[in-house]
Amino acid sequence: MKILFLSENFPPETNAAATRVFERAVYWARWGHQVTVITQAPNFPHGKLFEGYRNDWHQVEEISGIRVVRVKTYISANRGVARRTLDFVSYGVTASMAGLGVARPDVVCATSPQFFAAVAGWFIGALRRVPFVFELGDLWPLSISAVGAMKKGVALSAVEQVELFLYRRSARVAALTHAFKRNLIGRGIDAGKIDIVINGVDLPRYAPRPRAANLERDWNLAGKFVVGYVGTHGMAHGLINVLDAAERLRGDDRIRFLFVGAGAERDMLIATAEGRGLTNVVFANPQPKDAMPAVWSVVDAALVHLKDSPAFAEVIPSKIFEAMAMGLPILFAAPAGEATELVERHRAGLTVAAGDPQALADAVRRLVDNKEEREGFARASLIAAPKHSRETQAREMLDVFDKAIGQLTGQAKS
Repeated sequence: MKILFLSENFPPETNAAATRVFERAVYWARWGHQVTVITQAPNFPHGKLFEGYRNDWHQVEEISGIRVVRVKTYISANRGVARRTLDFVSYGVTASMAGLGVARPDVVCATSPQFFAAVAGWFIGALRRVPFVFELGDLWPLSISAVGAMKKGVALSAVEQVELFLYRRSARVAALTHAFKRNLIGRGIDAGKIDIVINGVDLPRYAPRPRAANLERDWNLAGKFVVGYVGTHGMAHGLINVLDAAERLRGDDRIRFLFVGAGAERDMLIATAEGRGLTNVVFANPQPKDAMPAVWSVVDAALVHLKDSPAFAEVIPSKIFEAMAMGLPILFAAPAGEATELVERHRAGLTVAAGDPQALADAVRRLVDNKEEREGFARASLIAAPKHSRETQAREMLDVFDKAIGQLTGQAKS
C-alpha cells in the first residue's frame, strides 16, 4: 500500500501527534508499505528550528524507512492566535502543493488537531482521486474554543462548517476515542464511516527500568516522592491547578512535583512557582524523545492533567499509555469522561476532579502514605499496557485505509 500522511508535527518533535504518527508509520514501513509523510521543518513548540534543519520549500529525508518531505511554513511559537493561524494556514498550502508532487498514493490521511492539515489532505485526495481518511485526534475547533483562544462568533461558526464538510467528504474518519465518534454522530455524521482507533504506546520503547541517576542528581530528586508531569505545558492542561496543590503540600518535604516539557504556559508557571516560593516544584528542560523512558524512570506517580472544561472529557491523553508501559501508578486530574473510565477500569491509579487543588493534594498524599495501594496501581498499570500497544493501533489504522480504498474501488466498479 502507498500511504501519504499529513502531519505538521513529526520527529524530532516530541508532541503527541508527532509521536503517534511516527510510531505507527514505522510499523507500516516495516511491514512493506510505502509511507510518505509531509510535515514541516521541526520547530515545535518554541518556534525555533531544530539544529541541522532549514525552513526550505522542499526537503526530503528518510527516517526508519519512512520518506519524510518537509515543506516551508510560517514558523511561530506555540502561543498567540494570529501567528499560530498563519503557521497552520501556511502548512496547509505548502503541504497541498507537495502532495500533488509525490507519486500517486493509494490513500491520503491527515491528522488533527492541526485543522489545515485535514484541509490539505482532502484537497490532495480530491485532485489525485484517492480516498481521504481524516484521523480525528482532537475536536478542533471545539478544543481551542474551550481554552479561550477563539470566542464563539462568525469566525468560529465558519470554521465549524469547514470541519463538518471535511468529515462528510472523507472516505473514513478514524477517531481516537468513542466520545469523538458520539460527538460526530450527534452532529449528523454517518456512524458507518467512523472507526475507533484508541491511542496507545510503543511497548518496545517503554518498560520499567532503574531510576536514571544522572537525572535524579541534576534535578535534585534523590530520596523524594516524585509526581511527574511530562508533556506540553499548554492552555488545555490547566497546570496552575497543580501549583495550587503543590502549595498545599509545601510543608511535606518528601514530595516533589516535576514538570518536564514546554508550551505556551511554561514561563507563566515558572514565574508563579518562583513568586510563591514553591521549593517542592522542579521545572526541567524539554527532553528528546529517546530520553522519555529515562525521564519517566525518576517518577513515582505519573500526573496526567487537563483543564476543567467539558471539551476535555472526550480526550484520552497519550501519556496515560506511556505511564502504563513504565509500570507507574497514574494520577489523573481531568473532567470525568472516557479517560477517567479507562484508568478506573484498569485500576491503574487515582482519578480526581479537574480544577480541584485540594483533591489533587489529597490524592498525592494518599499515594505517598499507602505503599501497598500504590504498588497495586503500578502492577495493574503495567498489566494494562499491552492492551493498548502502538503495534495494534498501526494494524487498526491499516484496516481503516483498506476500508477507504475498498469504498473507492467499489464506487469505481459501480
